Amino acid sequence: MPKHSTLLRLGVAAAISGLIAAFFALGLQHYLTLDALKARQHLLDAYRAAHPLLLAGGFLAVYVIVTALSLPGALPLTLVAGAIFGLFQGTVLVSFASTIGATLAFLSSRLMFRASVERRFGGRLKTINTGIDQERGFYLFALRLVPAFPFVAINLLMGLSSLSVLTFYWVSQLGMLAGTLVYVNAGTQLAQLQSLSGVLSPTLFGSFVLLGLFPLIARWIMARVKAQRVYKRWKRPRRYDRNLVVIGAGSAGLVSAYIAATVRAKVTLVEQREMGGDCLNHGCVPSKALIRSARLLADARRGRDFGFEDTALVFQFSDVMQRIRRVIGQVAPHDSEERYRGLAVDVRRGHATITTPWTVEVNGEAIATRSIVIAAGSEPLVPPIEGLDQMEYLTSENIWNLQELPRRLIVLGGGPIGCELAQAFARFGSEVTQVELVERLLVREDDDVSRFVRGRLEADGVRVLTAHKATAVERDGESKYLMCVHDDKQVRLPFDALVVAVGRKPRTAGYGLEELGIPLTKAKTIETDDYLQTLYPNIYACGDVAGPYQFTHTAAHQAWYAVVNALFGRFRRFRVDYSVIPAVTFTDPEVARVGLNEREAKEQNVTYEVTRYGIDDLDRAITEDAALGFVKILTPPGEDRLLGATIVGEHAGDLLAEFVLAMRHKIGLNKILGTIHAYPTWAEANKNAAGVWKKAHAPRRALRWLERYYRWQRR
Repeated sequence: MPKHSTLLRLGVAAAISGLIAAFFALGLQHYLTLDALKARQHLLDAYRAAHPLLLAGGFLAVYVIVTALSLPGALPLTLVAGAIFGLFQGTVLVSFASTIGATLAFLSSRLMFRASVERRFGGRLKTINTGIDQERGFYLFALRLVPAFPFVAINLLMGLSSLSVLTFYWVSQLGMLAGTLVYVNAGTQLAQLQSLSGVLSPTLFGSFVLLGLFPLIARWIMARVKAQRVYKRWKRPRRYDRNLVVIGAGSAGLVSAYIAATVRAKVTLVEQREMGGDCLNHGCVPSKALIRSARLLADARRGRDFGFEDTALVFQFSDVMQRIRRVIGQVAPHDSEERYRGLAVDVRRGHATITTPWTVEVNGEAIATRSIVIAAGSEPLVPPIEGLDQMEYLTSENIWNLQELPRRLIVLGGGPIGCELAQAFARFGSEVTQVELVERLLVREDDDVSRFVRGRLEADGVRVLTAHKATAVERDGESKYLMCVHDDKQVRLPFDALVVAVGRKPRTAGYGLEELGIPLTKAKTIETDDYLQTLYPNIYACGDVAGPYQFTHTAAHQAWYAVVNALFGRFRRFRVDYSVIPAVTFTDPEVARVGLNEREAKEQNVTYEVTRYGIDDLDRAITEDAALGFVKILTPPGEDRLLGATIVGEHAGDLLAEFVLAMRHKIGLNKILGTIHAYPTWAEANKNAAGVWKKAHAPRRALRWLERYYRWQRR
């Protein structure tokens, strides 16, 4: 933090502290009680008659100081304003004085506390700020209308948020106006008031509460009006054939249909391609089967490490691919038409087009439905590289059709998919070159994780080229080349097969979004609100097509919110919760993470400390000759609460579940340390990491006294 900023904060803090101390030291609080002000009312009336402007200016200044310093006395002063200046002038004076003072308190809180609060609670504050950015001054307005929320607390807490000063000022002035009128009006009868509690009767308090609810009611009405405006050009069906139509039978779509059918809603599930979506047919299932076969080869080559003379394996790559198809076939019944029809889901195979907000056309048949869930998934992103469209290339969709192992393989992309495929094919014997645009692999992970994964890939024979920009694909006779730029120099890479694995893009075209005017985000996902509603409140989106994550488990997670809101939203709606999202990259060893890593914590200005446990110390890892990797935990300084955890090592994806549970249910490291973990297991890595944290936070002073106590006992 700049030195002048620190000095300014210290100066303001000293000035405020001095003024508050002087206020109480001089006993000024005794002059701002109701009895004291009532006793001096006749003197104030006389002074106002002689010096009206001077008294008004002095009153304004005193009121501003009292509210800016959050001192007691604002309510009695408000009553006095009514008694001395009358309803109109008193209201004007108090309205401006209270708002100016509140804004000064707001600015003081922002200057002195916001930076430290952001460092310590950046993640939580980000969620609040996101809501404020979306709602602007709406909730502040509601809070200002209800006296149950302390005036002082609102000023100080809002100073920690991202609310602009201008918005805070005008919303505060408008929101406090009704309360100011009530209190100033009560002050016009100051002589009859016996106590401050007499001002706020139960009836008046109830009126304030209703007044505070007014913005929420108004918001509901506005939402209804907005919805009617959106639906204006469409004719609503007289009756509905379905409660829900789900477009897409991947993870999000299958879960959506399953939940709807479970609660006895009439649901239609539409899929144009394969049931099970990309995860079953092109992603999670086949890739993990490929990785397992490649892992067996890698282990066999290490036979001598395990005490064997010869463990060489002979294989045909076509047999490996046949096994992958067999695995898909074994998993497929879980996602099959037969299973879902048995659950009373109306499964339709064909292309779905949303023709109106309540109508989906499938193979020429129009289905009227009360709600729609779009779960169309995503597809491989193919970058605009010159010549690529004229060349046969592989993606995560068609790579499973290979029958021969490519001799020279280029994997374009350094994300999870690219790393998994590069390592697997290198283990099968391909000469693999991995090309990544940025400086490191797995760019969303911490630097130490990226370095570790790169080292493992290179140990398996992958040639990793980072900071290489692919510019063109060329053919010279039978030879094929990928042209790249690195350090302003041209690099020519020969290949026999090219895998494009630079990411995925949501499927948003071809089923009516354009015609309905449903907008997309900058990331080209369907724009949804916190409840996964699109522009049309009865049309929802979830999974890859909605973002912000492209995980099968997140798609299923979103599906619950989409369906429950679609079917029961008129009674209660649920905001989708992204607070604890795990992610796993299935390289060998695996990389698993939940919550914040160091890179994200720094970006969000979250103060943290790191606890690290090396898996090379774990007994089970040593017995399996897999003693490499680490567990890295982020916690707030001095606390055992988890901000995030990253695991690099064998079975990292499985080990992560304990930390996911801990974060979800607010379980700290002390409780993980106090939980019995079977020996010798991989799960002990989590307990040992908690032990490292505990050792670093041992009560040093208490231990020194104990040492002295035991020394005394030995005498």
